Amino acid sequence: MARAQPAALGFSPEDDAPVFVISVAAQLAGMHAQTLRQYDRLGIVIPSRTRGGGRRYSSRDIARLREVQRLSQSEGVSLAGIQRILALENQVETLQERVDELETDVARARIAVQQTRRVFAAGRSGDVVAVRAGHRPSRASAHSQALVVWRPGR
Repeated sequence: MARAQPAALGFSPEDDAPVFVISVAAQLAGMHAQTLRQYDRLGIVIPSRTRGGGRRYSSRDIARLREVQRLSQSEGVSLAGIQRILALENQVETLQERVDELETDVARARIAVQQTRRVFAAGRSGDVVAVRAGHRPSRASAHSQALVVWRPGR
């Protein structure tokens, strides 16, 4: 199961450090250690593992365990429902990250378009002459004082 980015949930990188053994994590979450093992098997909260296979929980894992407990006890949501809720939350977080990336890309593209905007004018012989935005063609190349701005797509 994918994990949310720290900034999205108000966690710092230290909150992802796997420091709590299962007995401490169970006590912090207000659960029995066997419940944590069951959640691990079901993929609801998956702790990090030591080389020897021992479970290590982070502060983020403890917060998730508390949320699972709240959903289960206060809201009456089944474990299958909790799995679905957590999966949807992860999906929303992933999509929000993608939206943020796309908004950044659009902002960069808008800046690039503004910087590369071209203006065209009629040249002396009636040909089209490109000039920089905010400038007029030189008098030597045009008789007219008119400046035509062409904006494609409008």
